[in-house]
Amino acid sequence: MKACGFSPGHITGFFQICDESEDPLKKGSRGAGVSVDKGVTTTVEVEPAKDTRIHIEMNGSTSHPVPVSEAVITRMLEFVSSKTFDIQVKHEVALPVGCGFGTSGAGALSLSLALNEALGLGLKSIKVAQIAHVVEVELHTGLGTVIAETYGGIEIRTHEGAPGIGHIEILPSSNDYMVVCLPFGALSTPQYLQNDEARQRINERGGMLTDALQGHPTVGNFLDYSRHFAEYIGIITERVQAVLQATDLTGITCSTAIFGENVFTLVQPDQVKEIVAIFEEHKIPEHDVLVMNVDCEGARILNE
Repeated sequence: MKACGFSPGHITGFFQICDESEDPLKKGSRGAGVSVDKGVTTTVEVEPAKDTRIHIEMNGSTSHPVPVSEAVITRMLEFVSSKTFDIQVKHEVALPVGCGFGTSGAGALSLSLALNEALGLGLKSIKVAQIAHVVEVELHTGLGTVIAETYGGIEIRTHEGAPGIGHIEILPSSNDYMVVCLPFGALSTPQYLQNDEARQRINERGGMLTDALQGHPTVGNFLDYSRHFAEYIGIITERVQAVLQATDLTGITCSTAIFGENVFTLVQPDQVKEIVAIFEEHKIPEHDVLVMNVDCEGARILNE
């Protein structure tokens, strides 16, 4: 009773909050982003026990609070009738947490996939992904991350909602680009999702930019609109601004991840060396420059 699930990380370029529905499955966001081939790998081991015991590690440590993981486990156990288990969960997170890489959603999604397999629940993958989505929505840790990570690619989320309810379009050029990132630190997702003034500015631009990208779905437009959005809602920090000024001189458009103090861009392979050199000049000791492929598979069970 052991299984391993993987979810790609995800960077949101811009979005519109769509959480008016009372049904968390219908809440979500419209917007656009990109899934990356680094993410969260979650291994689950389950054994029958007299009482249910849950042990969760993240990168080998038990000191991190893991309310999302705990909520996913609680939800998944609702599908098991009158049985108790010893549940061991190990999250291996290959991206900086809190820097706009969608690690919360990736943790929820990889865990729900692994639990479904380890417990032998036989739930369809869409149902499993919906559980992860509902947990993210209810804990205010994300809105559109799970549906994006479920399918992968450079996506436009054209209609809000959980996987199977929301709609996405994948840019056909997703395989042609690489993602380069320079993370600095964290920004609070709940702070923005629950702040009325921030929500208003987000929605003033997010929906309009989503419609515009849907009409002209190119990577160049995605980057341009992401930069405009970040500037409009006012999340570009001094450190990020210094990097953007340097990269603008090259003609390569960069923006900042939503929500993280994290510069990102998508470039073709022959441009990677140039952008990495600029990022290296501005990086801080705590984080490395990251060069990643676009993950076009989406969340999945890993065969060990």
